[in-house]
Amino acid sequence: QVQLVESGGGLVQPGGSLRLSCAASGSIFSIIAMGWYRQAPGKQRDLVAHITSGGTTHYADSVKGRFTISRDNAKNTVYLQMNSLKPEDTAVYYCNADIIRGGTYRYLEVWGQGTLVTVSS
Repeated sequence: QVQLVESGGGLVQPGGSLRLSCAASGSIFSIIAMGWYRQAPGKQRDLVAHITSGGTTHYADSVKGRFTISRDNAKNTVYLQMNSLKPEDTAVYYCNADIIRGGTYRYLEVWGQGTLVTVSS
């Protein structure tokens, strides 16, 4: 079984910063890519940022220049540094990973439980 555990959410004032972390654990042969999605109340879940095992990144236009995704392959962990936060960044942030399972070598998509980020004064 493979698990993603997120941390780092919370309440922050507009213009502030937060850093989210997501650690993958379990029977993992390799992690192809990891990413962060977010879902605001009443809205669909959208991609925020994505990073491949080789370090190629992709960002939603709304967060470019403010958010940075990074990855520690040795720790199977992905980070999302969020700066210059705005009220419209308020959402539940979900970690996602594309994984090759250990043993079976089958592809598996895994989601974390979500962490709430609230940007408000």
